[in-house]
Amino acid sequence: MNSAPASASSREVLDRLVTEQVNDHTKTLDQLDSERIMLLINDEDRRVADGVRAIIPQIAACADWVVDAFRRGGRLFYVGAGTSGRIGILDASECPPTYGTDPSLVQGIIAGGFRAVKDPVEGAEDSAETGAADIDAHGVAAADVVVGIAASGRTPYVLGAMRRAKELGARVVALCNNADTPMAEIADLKLEAVVGPEAIHGSTRMKAGTAQKMILNLITTTAFVRSGKVYGNLMVDLNPSNEKLVHRAKRIVALATGAGDDRVEAAFEAADRHVKTAIVMILANVGADRAKALLQQADGFVQRALDLQRGVKKEATPPV
Repeated sequence: MNSAPASASSREVLDRLVTEQVNDHTKTLDQLDSERIMLLINDEDRRVADGVRAIIPQIAACADWVVDAFRRGGRLFYVGAGTSGRIGILDASECPPTYGTDPSLVQGIIAGGFRAVKDPVEGAEDSAETGAADIDAHGVAAADVVVGIAASGRTPYVLGAMRRAKELGARVVALCNNADTPMAEIADLKLEAVVGPEAIHGSTRMKAGTAQKMILNLITTTAFVRSGKVYGNLMVDLNPSNEKLVHRAKRIVALATGAGDDRVEAAFEAADRHVKTAIVMILANVGADRAKALLQQADGFVQRALDLQRGVKKEATPPV
């Protein structure tokens, strides 16, 4: 399908976007061998981490909003088109196996629907009305956080979704790779990861997409650490849904407790294969029911559960 030529004003807007600039460092890319091409691309990729680091305070504020939303029964939604939409869906889909969450807690919404995860859906990103309708279809409410994602910061589908989410009272975040965009004007919080022109002109699946993925990793990982789904640096709420993950779950219990294989196996099975419960059983030297009760009291935090049990023991010890 042929699209109409861009208007002069549209061209002027594109000309100003950092993501649409020509990268002077890679102008001879087509004349290089494979290794040199990769070295130049890797040089560009190394700029991404610094660009993300520069906006850590804003990303942390977003994670704090997500923690608050989870505590109030809210959810996290990512909304994007093309690469940005797929990155949101990827991050959302990895939360249940990694942190044992309900699939509804973190959701990705993509222009064009599920088919667009695999195949391009022409024109889907151009409809602000469809973006708004998709927000309604997912039941977004005031307790939720909605993160709009677009490298340009001006995708109509995402803008429509963000406006509708804001009307519904949700906290709205703009994640883009240009500064001072229409998305940022709508958002309550802006995450502007400006990482420079792409190695291949306009191919925002590269540096822009990498920055987006890094930021989503930071948001969900931080939110789940602060929600009690990590003990130390161990993912103690993973869902052991296959043989590999069962092995990983038992190894996590062993790493957390220092217990031998037999004790880990016994606790893991007595805990109904729930990693946190098995850890508390071993470290607090209690049965499965007591371990579960402690975790419930501690809002799922392993260290708090252990502290509660130690406090019980301390209170029970008569003064000398």
